[in-house]
Amino acid sequence: MGKLDGRVAIVTGGGRGIGRATAERFAREGATVVVATRSAAPGQDVVDTITAASGAALLETLDMGDRQAVRAMVMRTGDRFGRIDIILHNAAYLTPASLADMPDDVLDAMFDVGVKAAFWLTRDALPWLEKSPCGRILVTSSVAGNRKSLPARVHYGAAKMAVTGFVRGAALELARKGITVNAIEPGLTRTHALESNATEEQIAAMGAQVPVGRPGKPQEIAAGFLFLASDEAAYTTGQTLTMDGGASLGDPHGLLSEREG
Repeated sequence: MGKLDGRVAIVTGGGRGIGRATAERFAREGATVVVATRSAAPGQDVVDTITAASGAALLETLDMGDRQAVRAMVMRTGDRFGRIDIILHNAAYLTPASLADMPDDVLDAMFDVGVKAAFWLTRDALPWLEKSPCGRILVTSSVAGNRKSLPARVHYGAAKMAVTGFVRGAALELARKGITVNAIEPGLTRTHALESNATEEQIAAMGAQVPVGRPGKPQEIAAGFLFLASDEAAYTTGQTLTMDGGASLGDPHGLLSEREG
C-alpha cells in the first residue's frame, strides 16, 4: 500500500529537478500524477519513466502564466478523473534582472508564474479539493524569499515572500474544509537550473558552505513533499518547511569555529 493510493495529483514544473523527483515519488506511492510542463520533451520523459515503472501519469503542456490555460488544465484533470486531491505548484520563472533595469514583462512573468498561478490552481481545483478526504495544496518556495537575498533576483525573492503569505492565508481560510496548505523552501539543491549555471567546481564550493557539506538532492525535497501530501501531515497546515542543510543556521566555518579549532 502506497501513502497516496488512489489520489490524483497535479505537479507543475514537473519536467525537471524537484518537480520531476516529486512527481515520480508521488507515483511510486500510488498517486495518478498529472505532469504539467511548459516544454513537452522533459515532461514526456517523466511520464514515460513513471509508466515504465507501472505508475500512472499523463502530460499537460502549458504556460503557467496563462490564466485560461491553467483553468483548462485543471478542468480537464477534474473531468477526466472525477477528483483532484493534491496540487503541487513547483513551476517558477527564473530570469535574473537588476532592480534598476528590470523590464515590466519580466516582473509580470515572475508574479504570474510564481504567485498568481498558485491562486489560480487553488481556486480552479477547489470544487474537487473540497470533496477529497485529503485535500493538499503544496507550493515550492525558496530560502531566497524568507532567509537570503540573491543578486539580480529581487523580483524572485519578493515572489517567494508572497508565496509565504499565500500559504498562511489560504491555510487559515481552507482549514475547516479539510484542506491543508503548506510550502517547502529549499536551499542549495542540485537541480537542472543549478547545473546549467554553475560548474561542478562551483557547485562543490557552494556545497562546502552548507553545514551538511553538500547541496541537497531533488529526491530529498520530494520526500518532504510526500510527507506534506500524506495522511501523516493532516494536522500540519500554513507552514513553510525549510530544507537547506542547515544553511539558514549560520556559517559553519565562521569566526567562532576557527577560534575553537
